[in-house]
Amino acid sequence: MNNISVIIPTLNAGNELERAIESVNDIAMEIIVVDGGSKDDTVKIARKYGARVFRTERGRGLQLSEGALQAVGDWFLFLHADTVLGAGWPVEVASFLKKITDQNNVAGAFRFRLSEETRVGRILQILVFWRCRIFGLAWGDQGLFLSRKFYGELGGYNTTMPIFEDVNLIRRIGKRRLHLLETPAITSASKYRKDGYIRRICLNAGCLLAFFLKISPSLIERFYR
Repeated sequence: MNNISVIIPTLNAGNELERAIESVNDIAMEIIVVDGGSKDDTVKIARKYGARVFRTERGRGLQLSEGALQAVGDWFLFLHADTVLGAGWPVEVASFLKKITDQNNVAGAFRFRLSEETRVGRILQILVFWRCRIFGLAWGDQGLFLSRKFYGELGGYNTTMPIFEDVNLIRRIGKRRLHLLETPAITSASKYRKDGYIRRICLNAGCLLAFFLKISPSLIERFYR
């Protein structure tokens, strides 16, 4: 468990990055922050915690791919800058790896949870739980844990996709090879609070539907923003 490279893409994440790093800092072999052009103190915070910092053009798929290229660990943990892993994640991941027969053919994602408790938020968490259980469709805000070898065999993140690069990779992993961990990945609720829970949930659902209808990711990203 001491050969994990944590890879975090950032863009103006100064208000959230510190908590994300602290949730993995004691376990990770290295933390890699790939910044897409932040104007705040994101890079300063990353370096404060000893992270290796790289810069790319904006685009999470591109940033995640660059982080994987620079990583030296045998295992990759991809984590969003506004997501904090629950305290029990190293124990559960270690137990998970002991049980499986082929560590290079399986990935793990964590249970989605928001950082604040609201009625609509709890409903969303239930919906995400069943989306993952039925379809094996975890998103990037649930974290993704897999071996370097498996990541390479999958072909890595699509660097040209401006949105849903996480869904694209998860679909290549497939439900059968994706293990859903019980430890929560606690994502900041600030976007839901700012936009309104119902509006944000509907926006996410609409964009996902458009993606499965094979509408151009560039058009979806334009609508999303």
